[in-house]
Amino acid sequence: MLNNGFLRYLYKKGISLTYVVISFILFITVWDLAVRLSGVNEALFPSPASAFKALLEIIGDGTLGEHILSSMTRFAVGFILAVTSAIIGGIIIGWFDILFKFTNPIIQLLRPISPIAWMPFIVLAFGIGDMPAIVTIFIAAFFPVLISTAVGVKNIPEIYLKVAKNFGVGKIEIFWKIVFPAIFPQITAGTHLALGSAWVFLVCGEMIGTQSGLGYLIIDARNNLRCDILAADIVVIGVIGLLLDAALKYGEAQILKKWGLQKE
Repeated sequence: MLNNGFLRYLYKKGISLTYVVISFILFITVWDLAVRLSGVNEALFPSPASAFKALLEIIGDGTLGEHILSSMTRFAVGFILAVTSAIIGGIIIGWFDILFKFTNPIIQLLRPISPIAWMPFIVLAFGIGDMPAIVTIFIAAFFPVLISTAVGVKNIPEIYLKVAKNFGVGKIEIFWKIVFPAIFPQITAGTHLALGSAWVFLVCGEMIGTQSGLGYLIIDARNNLRCDILAADIVVIGVIGLLLDAALKYGEAQILKKWGLQKE
């Protein structure tokens, strides 16, 4: 049921199978022309056909599935922890004006720093393995959601809260029925930014200190001079990122539909 609903949602948003197929055909055609016209050896600049053969190879031997599972596990842990803590922190910071004034300068100082810049400290603190990648994802996803949530809370029209108090709505109900629905568009906007940033830095994080994952597969393919596998891995990373963003939009649409804020 969920899969059918997801496919219907994509179709209603104009992301039907026909458009997807045409888009990928155009992409592959441009890629193939670039290889042919460049004159570069296919060992260095693989064609779509070579990348496809490499993709079938790593699917067949189970390598790709193992690396995807490792990456998705790290991504899920880091992203969920970041979004959850950022929403809670953003609500608290946005609700108390004095707290926002004190924390906002620090947030704006830390926010522009690339998660990769923290990598030496992350490795020293957590060693090598899964944790550096998870922490990198956390940092990449945390600030966009934190800031958008805090700003959303601060911009809630005061009349909403006054009306709720006049009707005797409790504090917990105010947050669940007034505050959270009011700031949901800001949260979703921040979450989309966080998703893209976290997925990008997951790959970067896996290039350092891990022995599995899509980022590690890029380094391994490079070291073994398998540019065909490298190209196939890059395409897989892009496709998964596209599907993650579409799944996030679908989840948001379902929540809005339950609240009666979206018909479809």
